[in-house]
Amino acid sequence: MSQGKTSKTLVWILMAMLILGLGGFGVTNLSGNVHTIGTVGEKDISINDYSRALQEELRALQAQTGQPISFAQAQTFGIDRVVLARLATTRSMDAENDRLGISIGDENLREELMAIPAFQGLDGSFDRDAYSFAIDQAGMNESEFEDSVREDTARSLLQGAIVSGLPMPSVYADTVIKYVAEERDFTWAQLTAANLTRPVDTPSEAEIAAYYDANQADFMVPATRQITYAWLSPEMIIDQVEVDETALQTLYDDRDSEFNRAERRLVERLAFADEAAAQTALDEIAAGTTTFEDVVAARGLSLADVDLGDMTKAELGAAGEAVFLTPAGGIAGPAQTTLGPALFRVNAVLPAQITTFEDARDILREELAADRARRLIDAQVGDIDDLLAGGATLEEVAEETDMQLGTLDWHPAAEHPLAGYEGFRAVAAVVNADDFPQVDVLDDGGIFALRLDDETEAHPAPLVDVTESVSEALIEERTAEALTALVQTLRPRLNDGTSFTSFGFTAIEETDMDRGAFVPGAPLDFMTTVFEMEPGELRTVDSTNGLIVVRMNAITEPATDDPEVAALKASITAQLSSGVSQDVFQAYAEALQATYPAEINQQALNAVHAQFQ
Repeated sequence: MSQGKTSKTLVWILMAMLILGLGGFGVTNLSGNVHTIGTVGEKDISINDYSRALQEELRALQAQTGQPISFAQAQTFGIDRVVLARLATTRSMDAENDRLGISIGDENLREELMAIPAFQGLDGSFDRDAYSFAIDQAGMNESEFEDSVREDTARSLLQGAIVSGLPMPSVYADTVIKYVAEERDFTWAQLTAANLTRPVDTPSEAEIAAYYDANQADFMVPATRQITYAWLSPEMIIDQVEVDETALQTLYDDRDSEFNRAERRLVERLAFADEAAAQTALDEIAAGTTTFEDVVAARGLSLADVDLGDMTKAELGAAGEAVFLTPAGGIAGPAQTTLGPALFRVNAVLPAQITTFEDARDILREELAADRARRLIDAQVGDIDDLLAGGATLEEVAEETDMQLGTLDWHPAAEHPLAGYEGFRAVAAVVNADDFPQVDVLDDGGIFALRLDDETEAHPAPLVDVTESVSEALIEERTAEALTALVQTLRPRLNDGTSFTSFGFTAIEETDMDRGAFVPGAPLDFMTTVFEMEPGELRTVDSTNGLIVVRMNAITEPATDDPEVAALKASITAQLSSGVSQDVFQAYAEALQATYPAEINQQALNAVHAQFQ
């Protein structure tokens, strides 16, 4: 008996300790003893507000990604920190409103509540029962909800006071519009060696050598990587692949619709309520008093609405016979359709396309053989990998398999069939001399393995290898200098407005050209130069063919009365004002957070997070 009493006493002691322990911890669920996760100034951040905000962010993230997101995943994205920072900013504004004495009176609160649709009955008036029910479902009482409405409204007033009254000066939008929409009228001419009275002198060997020495950077051999490769492509073994006639015939039958297409018509169909209306329209078209287009427009339709595209006789159903007897440009009908009596205009006759098996055999054989070659290559990958893993060299692999051995000096601009594959270039760019060769697959089903043998730094090409290029470059330079001298000689007359054609130049007039315009035959930065010029100014621009001479004729300012320009200006001003307002509010919010630092109860925060696990 004494033992039983002792056991009960121990049980009660343990229960008391458990209750005290839970009470000391503070939170076991969202309705426990602790109701806040922290404070900002004298304003609490409630557990329920934080929990609701987390749930909203999780739902938004799941809707954005289209898949379930666990709370642990959301934490890696920083969702919990974003929510906490937003609530801290909100409560710092509430604390500031209390300091400033900003609030709304009972009458304004009443108007706010009555304007909320969720609290209105079927007749649109305030429904007290709906109000109480909605607040109860939100887990709040009326006092808490009305306090939240007061705070929300006060925050809106404070935020509005901060971001309003920040209109941007119109000069900013005017400057942007001027940059985008201003236009130029100019005349330009491409001058080449043909415009010179005599050709420039052919450079001597000494001059070529001197030019080469002074411009070696223009005649560099790029850094190269000496690579040995083993390569196998489907084309290399396609002759080894046997394709039987049965497989070819089966493939031909499967693709019959590709090789054999029935005769078709490009047609438009206009349906009517009854045959009499269709016949009346046809008679008027035949008499020339109206057209098919006018009849379509009178029905409130466009030609796109009545276009059927290309149709076979079978696809046209009962109307097929009449349509196929009608020549291109003619109108068939009235013919019965599922939409009622209709007229059909035949826009084109597409003859039948017949490709016999004999004609398609070579195409089919090539495709089948290539597909089987890819499968044969794929079957060899494992064995080749084993050979390389066992220490076989690329040379030995090439002897034992169908792979072909080769070498190349690789650089990003190397011209070689294998260098054209992105997969090869990616490996060739990063392989090291210590790397063991391994098999990689190419886009066309081929395979390769490579080895880096050596590397060569970029260096000037030997003069003997680039003599012709050096000579051409020197001639181009002399031609440009001679053309520049020619323009300088003619500049006084050109500045006076003398036509380019007076000097035998082929002049091109450009009008209404904006900054983004493309001028065929001119350098890419040509319009940048043009927009630096003033009316009447003459400039020369280097080009690959010689020299371009350009004269500015007129600058056209954007039309301020143009609706499009006015709309663009309004959009730019609104966008900039919005951006400035956001920046100002962000700075203000950061200042408030410094004035009212948040104090967070980490245990309470952890307890909320535990509810989401």
